[in-house]
Amino acid sequence: MSPRVAILGGNRVPFGRAYKAYRNVGNQDLLTAALDGLAARFGLAGERLDEVAGGAVIKSSRDFNLTRESVIGSALDPATPAVDVQRACATSLEAATLVGNKIALGQIDVGVAAGSDSVSGAPLEASPGMRRAAHRLGAARSAGDRARAIAGLRPRDLLPAAPGGGEPRTGLSMGEHQALSNERWGITREEQDAIALRSHERLARAWDEGFFSDLATSFQGLSRDENLRETSMEKLARLKPAFGGENGTMTAGNSTPMTDGAASVLLASDEWAEKRGLRVLAHVVDVQTAAVDFVRGADLLSAPIFALPRLLERNDVSLADIDLVEIHEAFAGTVAMTTKAWASDEFCRERLGLDGALGPIEEERLNVHGSSIAAGHPFAATGARILPTLAKALYQRGPGALGLISVCAAGGQGAVALLRSAA
Repeated sequence: MSPRVAILGGNRVPFGRAYKAYRNVGNQDLLTAALDGLAARFGLAGERLDEVAGGAVIKSSRDFNLTRESVIGSALDPATPAVDVQRACATSLEAATLVGNKIALGQIDVGVAAGSDSVSGAPLEASPGMRRAAHRLGAARSAGDRARAIAGLRPRDLLPAAPGGGEPRTGLSMGEHQALSNERWGITREEQDAIALRSHERLARAWDEGFFSDLATSFQGLSRDENLRETSMEKLARLKPAFGGENGTMTAGNSTPMTDGAASVLLASDEWAEKRGLRVLAHVVDVQTAAVDFVRGADLLSAPIFALPRLLERNDVSLADIDLVEIHEAFAGTVAMTTKAWASDEFCRERLGLDGALGPIEEERLNVHGSSIAAGHPFAATGARILPTLAKALYQRGPGALGLISVCAAGGQGAVALLRSAA
């Protein structure tokens, strides 16, 4: 029998708003801090682990070996191997799948999945004119050649190109794509604002009640997520549209903010945990990825919708069997679209090939400790934030509780994962 993949816990830094608390630190600093907190919590200082898999979505050239460099700079034994992976917003969920599969195959006993992103540290690109001049300088063989290369520069060439956030195939941002999806699905401003309000209220309550006391460590003066706000439906209603034009329903209040942060999760076999005397919170049962053809009209952030039926069928589980559901709040509209699709008889029959709807997801089992709208979304870190959060929540419910994770990602991709609480 293959070893089970146990989730022992996690650690993250409180997530910061871009250009604020973490403006002077980058991906490596953030990821190292997340790993150091994990090492301190589980007594791993100086320990050689079998694998650390992590990554970032926004990377500069100096971050080409980000996870390995973060391990070397952390309290872990520098002999711990590390690898970078990337699947946009599902990066650290993909990293957990990589580590978990190695545990299930018996190749390793323990590993860490992690992710980090610093919007504040996004690299600025040279303009096309500056790049051409640099190429000419590189090929120059005389002072005259070098002078001519420089002479070709224009004042506008000296300005760096701003980082782009649009989908290369469409030129539209994620927000613009979700605005189109909101229209298609008839998602109202009120629905989105209500999801955003619940996210802030539930995250605030979780922090106040100490739920994150063993899941996060303070960093750079932050002791809780910087985006967290005391808000109301009235305050949210006063915000101007950010996507979808003047009559758009998406605002800064019901969309995920630009965020800096890092998170990590400790995965191991049951045997490794037992030898260390460490509590197992939950097990990773299965993971399924999917992709959609958004270039030809599919909803960009809908891939998890299509991944779920395969996951449920393979594990002989229904959506009604799931005790807690975590849907990454890329936008409030994304959550609404996902739940509407799974609850729609017509969509599930025509698009998912099922006999009928997968079923509704009631508010009391959805994102019960808040999610990305309130916490923020450092792209590569979100999966490693959600995994230990859900694992702990399932453990508190008792043995055998089932949890579902749904994470959409750029490029029309997404992943879903099934967890079961430990006995």
